[in-house]
Amino acid sequence: MEFTYVFLIALIVLAVVFVKKSVIIIPQSETKIVERLGKYFATLKPGINIIIPFIDRAKEIVTVNRGRYMYTTTIDLREQVYDFDKQNVITKDNIQMQINALLYFQIVDPFKAVYEINNLPNAIEKLTQTTLRNIIGEMELDQTLTSRDTINSKLRGVLDDATNKWGIKVNRVELQDITPPASVLQAMEKQMQAERNKRATILTSEGEKQAQILQSEGDKAATINRAEAIKQEAILKAEGEATARIRKAEAEAIAIQRITEAVGKSTNPANYLLAQKYIQMLNEVAQGDKTKTVFMPYEATNLMGSIGGIKELFKSE
Repeated sequence: MEFTYVFLIALIVLAVVFVKKSVIIIPQSETKIVERLGKYFATLKPGINIIIPFIDRAKEIVTVNRGRYMYTTTIDLREQVYDFDKQNVITKDNIQMQINALLYFQIVDPFKAVYEINNLPNAIEKLTQTTLRNIIGEMELDQTLTSRDTINSKLRGVLDDATNKWGIKVNRVELQDITPPASVLQAMEKQMQAERNKRATILTSEGEKQAQILQSEGDKAATINRAEAIKQEAILKAEGEATARIRKAEAEAIAIQRITEAVGKSTNPANYLLAQKYIQMLNEVAQGDKTKTVFMPYEATNLMGSIGGIKELFKSE
């Protein structure tokens, strides 16, 4: 009886162990490669999977956890990121610097990732380092510092093509740090300071030039305004003198017309006006402080007589 109980207990234990070894639960976004008697058998899907204990076994692969390589039977199908250590690279102009890259990739074919490459994380790291050295070696220092997007694009394209046979899809590559030597950094700092000083000098010169231009334009505008004012003043003065002369001529014309109407046709009005000019001239000559003798032509006497007659005629009217 005791042997029977022991046998039953052992049978139950073996059954529990057998069931536990037979049932594998796979979480979502993960998988396992199962080998039967050392040969590939199946790629397990998320959920409950049944295998034959001691005949089927999960294939171990290498993964990276916090920078350390570890062996596990679970394959993560989600996008993963590898942060590689800094490496020394040499540019086309023989400048040595350190670069740190981040690699985002995803396992799309677990079979190839297990059987086509040994130690997948190490292979990806070495391939990334080699490709990065080749790309940087074709570029000068200035291009390297200003063309991160170009480097990322080239690196991703090369890695994606090279890792395709490993069942890997490289989604993105990012250069995290680019560290030139200390001497190069000092030279770059001096160059940047010189460039800033140059820009400040140029801006100051442009400001002074602009101020001179504005001052010149102001002087020019003031000169033009003064010339325009003088011109307008001369025009107004000329117009005033012309108007005065016109008024004077009109007044003389009216006077001649009235004289003509007053003396009639017997006396020439022009003679009358001429006689008036003679009288005005005689007055100016007589105003001198010295004794003067003035000889008058005979015609002037007649003209003055005409003036006297005309004046008498105006008085009678």
